Amino acid sequence: MKAIVQNGYGTTEHVSVKEVERPRIDDDQVLVNVRASSVNAGDLFTVKGSPYMIRFSAGFPKPKDFILGWDVAGVVEEVGAGVDDLQAGDEVFGSCESAFAEVVAIKQRALARKPAGLTFEAAAAVPTAALTALQQLRDSGGLQEGERVLVLGAAGGVGSFAVQLAKYFGASVTGLCRTDKVDFVRSIGADHVIDYTAEDFTRSQERYDLVLDNIGRVPFSRMKRVLTPTGRLVPNSGHGGMSHVISGMLHGMFSKKVTGMKIASLNRDDLDLLAGLIQKGDITPIIDQVFLFEETARAIDRLDGGDVKGKVVVAVS
Repeated sequence: MKAIVQNGYGTTEHVSVKEVERPRIDDDQVLVNVRASSVNAGDLFTVKGSPYMIRFSAGFPKPKDFILGWDVAGVVEEVGAGVDDLQAGDEVFGSCESAFAEVVAIKQRALARKPAGLTFEAAAAVPTAALTALQQLRDSGGLQEGERVLVLGAAGGVGSFAVQLAKYFGASVTGLCRTDKVDFVRSIGADHVIDYTAEDFTRSQERYDLVLDNIGRVPFSRMKRVLTPTGRLVPNSGHGGMSHVISGMLHGMFSKKVTGMKIASLNRDDLDLLAGLIQKGDITPIIDQVFLFEETARAIDRLDGGDVKGKVVVAVS
C-alpha cells in the first residue's frame, strides 16, 4: 500500500509517497480503507522538527520512513476478534498515528460511525481539531453557559470548531483573526471579531472568562491581562516554539489562571457527541481546500502558509 513518509526535518522536501507494508490488527483494532484525511498542526510541527521534543517520537536524529497523519475517514475492511460493535462495510471516522496511508489499523475506541450524509472529506476534517476544541473548552477550560470566551486563531482548524462549540455551550464568543478572515469568523457564529492587525487585544478593556490560545505566540503574561478574576487561559499551540511550550508548562504548574498544555483524548463518546452535533447542524466541518493523496506535501505547505480557513483535507482514495 502507499503512505506519506518523512525522511528528514525542515521542509516538505523530505515528505514523499512510498510503498509500505499493510498494517495488521490486534484484537481491539479495526482495519480501515482510508478515503480521506486532514492536516493538523502536529503534522506541520513534525515536518519541521519543532518543538524539538517531537524528534524523539518521529525519529532522532532524523526520521526514517515516518508515516505522517492523524485523522481518518473511511470504510471498515476487517475487525479484530475483540471488536463487537463495528463490522466490514461500516463507514467510520476517527484518529490514529500514521493516518496518511491507504489502509490504517485503529483501536475501536478511537473510531465512531460517520454521520449519515456527511462526505468522507468533511468527516476527515473533524477528529483531531474538533476533539481538541471540545476538550479544551469543556474539560480544560470548564466552560459554562453565559461566559465570555475569546478564541485566538479563530479561523483555523481548532479555532473554527471552538467558535461553533462555544456558541453551542451558550457562551458569548469573540474570535481573533487577521483582516481577511474577519467575515469568515463572523459567519461561523462569533458574536464579536477582533482584527489583530488593527487592535492589540491585550490592551483592551474587555475581559473574558476563558481564553483559548491556538496561536502560541503571545506571551502568557500579556494574555492574562484580559482575564476576569476567575478567568482561565487554555494554551493549545506549539507555534511559538520550545520556549513557549516550556512557558506554558510552567504557567500551568504555578498559576491557577493557566491550564497545562494537553493533547486531545481519542475516545468514542466524544466522537459520537461530535457526530450528533454535526447531524443536528449545531456544528459544521469547514473545508478550506482538498488535495489529492500525492499532493499531501502541498497540503502541509498550505497549512504552513497561514491563509487557511477551517481544515485542509487530503482525499486518499
